[in-house]
Amino acid sequence: MSFKEIVSHAKQYGFVFPSSEIYDGINAIYDYGQYGIYLKNNIKEYWWKSMIQINENIIGLDTSILMHPNIWKASGHVYKFKEIFLYNEETKYSYRLDLFIENYFQEKNIRNKEKNLKNNLIKYIYKKFKENDKEKILRLINKIKSKKNLRKWTKIYEYNLMFKIPLKEHEKKNFYLRPETAQGIFTNFLNVLNTSKMKIPFGIAQIGKVFRKEIIARQFLFRMREFEQMEMQFFIFPNQEKKWLEYWKNNRLKWHLSLGLGEKKYRFYEHEQLAHYAKKAYDIQFKFPFGFKELEGIHSRTNFDLKNHEKYSKKRFRVFDKEKNNFSIPYIIETSVGLDRIFLAVFSSSLKKETIKDTKKERIILKINPALSPIKAAIFPLIQDKRLISLAKEIYKKLKLDFILIYEEKDSIGKRYRRQDAIGTPICVTIDFKTLKDKCVTMRFRDKMLQKRVLIKDLKREIKKETSMKKLFQLLR
Repeated sequence: MSFKEIVSHAKQYGFVFPSSEIYDGINAIYDYGQYGIYLKNNIKEYWWKSMIQINENIIGLDTSILMHPNIWKASGHVYKFKEIFLYNEETKYSYRLDLFIENYFQEKNIRNKEKNLKNNLIKYIYKKFKENDKEKILRLINKIKSKKNLRKWTKIYEYNLMFKIPLKEHEKKNFYLRPETAQGIFTNFLNVLNTSKMKIPFGIAQIGKVFRKEIIARQFLFRMREFEQMEMQFFIFPNQEKKWLEYWKNNRLKWHLSLGLGEKKYRFYEHEQLAHYAKKAYDIQFKFPFGFKELEGIHSRTNFDLKNHEKYSKKRFRVFDKEKNNFSIPYIIETSVGLDRIFLAVFSSSLKKETIKDTKKERIILKINPALSPIKAAIFPLIQDKRLISLAKEIYKKLKLDFILIYEEKDSIGKRYRRQDAIGTPICVTIDFKTLKDKCVTMRFRDKMLQKRVLIKDLKREIKKETSMKKLFQLLR
């Protein structure tokens, strides 16, 4: 399906709404609807359990959004969390420089073997920017024939992506909405060591909201100003860096593949232009409807963060290394994935149009993994008959504490099936007149539209068998 159809379906069927829509909305900020929040929570649960419960050496935290301003000085974000933007004074249009160059190379279909050309161009431009030779950069950029270059760029400037929060007018210090969740983990490193039995190597995981002043927020949920990160920081001794970086690269790709979206939709990308804290960085890229883009980052942060927090806080972040017989500041391997991007990857890849063989009619189906499906089963009386309705509601009430269910009795059974297909419900349960006699119901399965009769007393077991998250966890072994 086209990207436009995907976005439309997300709104029409209660997955994602533009935020503050009755006031014309806010660019790049979205609300999750009644089905979107179930899907989002299921993805979170799968990630959390696969980190915390499968791994014996990873624990979880939930740290605050607002933190001491010195944290962002120590982390380098105050001085280095910036992007270079192009600006046209006449049209009042801004565009991120690195994305401009990236799009140019994609338009020209320049392959990976020539990627050094792109990297050298970016390095050259950043070098000239540091030298304050902005006129030379603008002359070069304005020579590039790109779809984005229909205007003449008139200005180039640097922009910090953090939101400042003035708590009191007379306070000199700037507070910030956090641009990443990782710093809350680093600043609690000593607390975890002192209150748990964790020994290196070990990890700390966290899910939380972050905020970035994206000027060019775009592509629906892909790039937003307010979004959610799922991060795990893995603490190791310095000589273990290569081993654990490779381990978490493979581990995280395996996790993504378990979602069943297709092996060909993923690829690794190694960064040449590194973030200020990184020594080595890889992206797991995913083939979205608009091309391969970053889904998850796996980085070696070395001891950059803990070393700086030791310097700024005057607290000792050193751990004894028995092998080396000395104290050292741990290195960190980071895995960081955007929850909203995984939501978009799952939703966009699973939404299909299919022709039903028997009727030749078209149906729209969200072929999502049943373990992640927002609704696990829909309960239907075949028609609006009092006896069927009464029994259907009784079954619904018995099962609703075990599963997220829908009960429906309006419209024809065919229309009800189509609605459930469109929101990804894997099982529809129909109560008919035969049920009154044999105590069996008809289970209809979304993907192949096969049906089978099961006893009412076995229904809970059957739904659990089809929708349990254990099937996903088995793929991670």
